[in-house]
Amino acid sequence: MPSGLRSSLSISRRGLLHAASSALALWGLPSAAQPRSPGTDTTPIAVAQVVDMSPNLQDVGRDFLAGSQAAWQSINAAGGVQGRPVRHLSFVTDGSAQGTRDAWQRIEATANCVVLSGCVGDAATRTLAELQAKSPGGATLAQVAPWVQAEDTYPDSSAVFGIFPGYREQMAHALSSLSSVGVREIGVAFSHARQRDAALPAVEQAAATLGLKLRSLPAPGQAPSSAERQAEQTQAIVLFVGGTPELHAFAQRLPAQPGGHRYIITLADVNLQVLGQMGGVPRHSSVIATQAVPLLTSSTGVVRAYRQALARYYDEPPSPQGLAGFVAARYTAAVLSGMRTGITRASVLQALRERKDTDVDGFMVRCEGAERRSGYVTQTMLSADGRLIG
Repeated sequence: MPSGLRSSLSISRRGLLHAASSALALWGLPSAAQPRSPGTDTTPIAVAQVVDMSPNLQDVGRDFLAGSQAAWQSINAAGGVQGRPVRHLSFVTDGSAQGTRDAWQRIEATANCVVLSGCVGDAATRTLAELQAKSPGGATLAQVAPWVQAEDTYPDSSAVFGIFPGYREQMAHALSSLSSVGVREIGVAFSHARQRDAALPAVEQAAATLGLKLRSLPAPGQAPSSAERQAEQTQAIVLFVGGTPELHAFAQRLPAQPGGHRYIITLADVNLQVLGQMGGVPRHSSVIATQAVPLLTSSTGVVRAYRQALARYYDEPPSPQGLAGFVAARYTAAVLSGMRTGITRASVLQALRERKDTDVDGFMVRCEGAERRSGYVTQTMLSADGRLIG
């Protein structure tokens, strides 16, 4: 097995069905999305997905992949894309550059693979873009609907076509709700130093736009300054940037405020359901997480379709990250279905460069060519007593 292509999925959480599909995914074999009836179809269309399963993205990646798998299964059950079955190739990596390179070599050699859909992780998406830039002419595959947070760092020439809001929009949404109720100062914390270096400029810009002052909290593994220790003790509202395990550890070591309650604002990489399973947060804290897709209780058509597909193909509860994976696959299928020329790598790339607004069963993706014009952001709260609200 290639060194970087391995999985740390929990079989107990997914059950036998998902474990089997994940094992196939390690080798780039077709996942569960198989053609139900070939009919007049000829060569299947192959769609590849690279999923970073490193520790800080494991919960996001698991659910996102399951949502994508469920979508491609339902798409094939309904006749595929333009009457052709879709072969969903999923590659699970350990998040290393070598793992992504191994996956890319397999994808590049798959002649009928026409697009990368729903890849998970900034590092994976960036590495894929760099590898493609070094590939021979004609090898470029569009990256459609990746799950990335630093979206605005990808130039148009990178062939990355996002549909989900990144750090900047999520932070603007989260912080605007605070400024509207008179909050003028918040704490900010990051899961590790690299995360801080990557996200701090976006945090500072969002805060400055809204007239909010930021007070930094101590970073793990670093000696805190006196100002950071004071912020840790006094800030009632803290923006946390990182994944679910890091958030859980952060909340446990955050000191209680005498006679007060603390609110931790997080972004869409945090899975509140998993956080609840890990024991939630101390009773003196609540967590409010942004999410880039509609609430799971929404009556939107794509939410209903996701819940139905998940119930049919997987024995597990829905999650925002799973819904995002489902939306990514459905959006990709909509792009392919709308093409009026032969479906090739080059024609898919050109179609995306000319893309317009797309309605994915009630979920609007607003675009003008390579540029995404706006993103959907909402919020859900995990209360101190473990209830999900929203």
